[in-house]
Amino acid sequence: MGEIRVGTCSWTDKALVSSGWYPTGHRDAEGRLRHYAAQFPVAEVDSTYYGLPSARNSLLWTDRTPEGFRFDVKAFSLLTGHPTRPEALPAELRPALARQRGRAGVDPGLLDEVWDRYSAALEPLRASGRLGTLVFQFPHRLVPGRPAVEFLRRCRERAAGWPMAVEFRHPGWWHEDHVDATTALLTELDTAAVAVDMVQTLAASVPPVVRVTTPELALVRFHGRNSAWGTGTKEERFRHSYTPEELSEWTPRVREMAEQAREVHVLFNNCCGDAAVRAAQSMQHLLGLS
Repeated sequence: MGEIRVGTCSWTDKALVSSGWYPTGHRDAEGRLRHYAAQFPVAEVDSTYYGLPSARNSLLWTDRTPEGFRFDVKAFSLLTGHPTRPEALPAELRPALARQRGRAGVDPGLLDEVWDRYSAALEPLRASGRLGTLVFQFPHRLVPGRPAVEFLRRCRERAAGWPMAVEFRHPGWWHEDHVDATTALLTELDTAAVAVDMVQTLAASVPPVVRVTTPELALVRFHGRNSAWGTGTKEERFRHSYTPEELSEWTPRVREMAEQAREVHVLFNNCCGDAAVRAAQSMQHLLGLS
């Protein structure tokens, strides 16, 4: 049986910080992470989606967490095909991004340079054993088909030697007629498939399919079950308090994942107030981890 680790998709979310979950004396950057790491053994870093990480932060995160703690790190938006603001890049790379406007795709040379800087900044996490995986969350417009498969292969080649997990936002990847092909592709690429929990009443709803595609790691992300997922503000999309009954649906699935992977990471992204940490604590209890 693999090790099951439960945590949240951010320990720095403004709503969490203002919720009062962090006790007095643990509300600065160092105190927050040390307090969080005393409650949970894994956390997702989402700031690296919006901007390139820094080696300094990687060293600080390593210093402020116990040995064996894991960080799952979101891939930078440009690497996953999302729209990226020029201001998110270092000043010297912004002209290269501006030249891409109106063109299909991004210059591979720019992506290689961005990857080199992104990965170099995370090397201290990897060297310390703190890195869980890199999470490549792909946009809804990445639909199943040959161009998407080629794009995925290029992403994996760029990240060769690094642990990698993929979350698809287009539900077609996990529809019944395509699920086996998706599983085979991710297995070939030695890339973990991210299972998701979300509202299931929308056209864009990704089904809660569980497939373990690498023996090292399996990952599930809980986005909440708010019907405003496709149209609302961030607060509306992710506002959801998981009930014990909803979480219990996943306990046998998580245990099944642990029978096939050395580690299973269960991360809560319902980031409104302290809802994510409360859900994570409940899941720990249901799984017998607390």
